[in-house]
Amino acid sequence: MWTMELLGTDVYHLVAAFVIYSMLGWLVESIYMSFCNKKITNRGFAKSPFCPIYGFGAVIGYLVLSPLRWNGILLYFVAAILATTFEFLVGKLMIKLFGELWWDYNEKPLNYKGIICLESTIAWGFYGLGIVYFLHGKVYQAIDMVSPRIGTRIIMVILSVVFVDYVIQLLKAFKVDLSKPKEAIIERYEALKGRWS
Repeated sequence: MWTMELLGTDVYHLVAAFVIYSMLGWLVESIYMSFCNKKITNRGFAKSPFCPIYGFGAVIGYLVLSPLRWNGILLYFVAAILATTFEFLVGKLMIKLFGELWWDYNEKPLNYKGIICLESTIAWGFYGLGIVYFLHGKVYQAIDMVSPRIGTRIIMVILSVVFVDYVIQLLKAFKVDLSKPKEAIIERYEALKGRWS
């Protein structure tokens, strides 16, 4: 499975890049928000240093944007538009699933419902340039510094820890009472279903 080719690369490199970008995204955003809040801030949903929105965004972004590397201006604008659209869709999905948004751009100028804003859109364009022209190559070099046999084990351990962490946090987010799991799950399902009506 790990050596199967997918979109011009193998699954191992795609999954490893996803893990690295998810952890880097968490680190960068946590540092930025800690600076803004003047206190240590964990910007992840769970306790682990992992934000999958950055992993998916960076890997998918690279695959979509790399054919545009011949034109930096076009790449910038496509990256800004695609990432803003992705952020908007994730934000709307979070509101439907959890009844709340985990970020708030209401204080930012030129925002739309606090979900997206011009400042982030401008930043997403630069992130796209950075990923295509600089970061992705460095991430692949880092991946290749570890043998695939050891790398797959590291990936499996990280994803297992993240999976358990996310399950625990999802149970908390949906307020599932583990002493009455069936009733709690049915109650949360009904509440969730009501948001989609």
